[in-house]
Amino acid sequence: MKFDRPALRILIVGGYGSFGARLVTLLKDDARLSLIVAGRDLRKAEQFCASLKGVAAILTPQRFVRGRDGEAHLKELAPDLVIDASGPFQAYGKEAASDPYQLPRAAIACGINYLDLADDAAFVEGIAALDAIARKAQLFVLSGLSTCPALTSAIVRVLASGFARIDEVAGGIAPSPFVDMGRNVLHAIASYAGKPVVLWRDGKKASAPALLSHRCYAIAPPGVVPMKPMRFSLVEVPDLRLMPQVAPSLQRVWFGAAIRPRFQHAGIVALGRLVRAGILRSLRTLVPLMNCVQRHMRWGEHRGGMIVEATGSDAHGAELVRSFHLLAEGDTGPFVPVVAAAAMIGRVCDAKPPPAGARAAWADLQLDDVMPQLSRLKIRTGTRMTLPPDTPLYQRILGDAWAARPPEWRAMHDVRTTMTASGKANVQRGKNPLARLAAFVMRFPPARALVDVEVRFDVKNGVEKWTRNFRGRKFSSTQEEGTGARSHLVIERFGPLAFSMALETQGSRVALVQQGWRAFGVPMPRFLGPRVTAHEDVKAGRFVFFVRITHPVCGLIVQYDGWLKPDA
Repeated sequence: MKFDRPALRILIVGGYGSFGARLVTLLKDDARLSLIVAGRDLRKAEQFCASLKGVAAILTPQRFVRGRDGEAHLKELAPDLVIDASGPFQAYGKEAASDPYQLPRAAIACGINYLDLADDAAFVEGIAALDAIARKAQLFVLSGLSTCPALTSAIVRVLASGFARIDEVAGGIAPSPFVDMGRNVLHAIASYAGKPVVLWRDGKKASAPALLSHRCYAIAPPGVVPMKPMRFSLVEVPDLRLMPQVAPSLQRVWFGAAIRPRFQHAGIVALGRLVRAGILRSLRTLVPLMNCVQRHMRWGEHRGGMIVEATGSDAHGAELVRSFHLLAEGDTGPFVPVVAAAAMIGRVCDAKPPPAGARAAWADLQLDDVMPQLSRLKIRTGTRMTLPPDTPLYQRILGDAWAARPPEWRAMHDVRTTMTASGKANVQRGKNPLARLAAFVMRFPPARALVDVEVRFDVKNGVEKWTRNFRGRKFSSTQEEGTGARSHLVIERFGPLAFSMALETQGSRVALVQQGWRAFGVPMPRFLGPRVTAHEDVKAGRFVFFVRITHPVCGLIVQYDGWLKPDA
């Protein structure tokens, strides 16, 4: 496919909307592009284009309304590619004279390539009806070039490595409570809440009521402070129908969403039950209220993410579970649904367009195509998998981030039975009487400089006991992997006190980030407890450590830092 113009001319319908605006933001730095930012309101298109800074692409605001005059308008604008980023696609059959594919048909008639960000399962699956005319016109017409199914399918193909058979693919999306999901997303949820959605179960198509099936997941990319485990509820996405094409052995597919704040999630689920019972026809009339709650009642972590998990068996018949985790900090989460489209546009600019034909975009991108777009944003990704029970604790927690740690660091934590390490440390103690009392009770060492230190590691049933010996002053703790609400965390116990710590990689350093604490098994308020600051690193070829324990009332309790080397 060749383009005569010096810049690839792209019409983005809904270009100033929730997702269209973010797609334009990702593309605006590419001088190879001429972007027509279009929608119903020309003034909004103009204001959005004027708000962007440092633009290398050509931006042109334009009024565009799909409908009877759409084909004539497309001929007038003469783009090389049209992208539908508006929606809601669930309503297209009603809005467009009962033809949900009016825009792609018009694009084909005008000799223009087409792609969309559709998330409606029926719309994405049904676009294959245009395959014959798209092939005849030598055009590509791709639907669902969004999180689902384009990105999720690419992820499953990566997860499939090592599987002899994949039985189930499941996962979910959890947007940050501080980002605007957009009215179209809420319209989509309201349209199918409580109603049957088609999914894959027991190796064949079945149905289940939307939002009334639940699972709990913790989004935890290796080496990143994980998100707290959340409740996900079944949503309608193209993956429920299309994923068996990615993994033919599939028996089950499940995909959900975690809506925040939690009380809104619970309220939508409760109303979905009324739809299921026939008391309500749908939740469409409640979209303004849902949007108001979503805009004004925001609290919790300003983070969002996604998890995709594959379950099956390896070549020896052993059960295998692998999961892909994606975590977006701050306002970057809503960019995830558009990174696949941005990656495809990059391929077209590089003269690597997809083959002609109309289809769901589940096989047109690889994860490697998308990763450069994700790396531009504050987005961390990684995979986890089931490991043998004798795998070292920190390796189980870090997943695929373990291999990237310096060998000296891995040697210190590669404990399977017993190991000792020796070195030197500096110790400081707090002077507050309460701090002295706490240090005495915990048997922390006295203040000294360059004191000999020995640490003995003993492992039993996956629990590591660390016994620290500062020239005769010993104190010990145990470390183990958290479960349930403390999944993917290290739990360190000092007698009746237990501290939850996340392993966060920062270059060569690994920080132990405190997430909570308990006394006698009871969760305690963070503001009442000790503050633990700890990190480990490798410097000059030696494993080095730093631990500082303070309390809001008495200040410093103890601080010790130094180096260790495993004994022969």
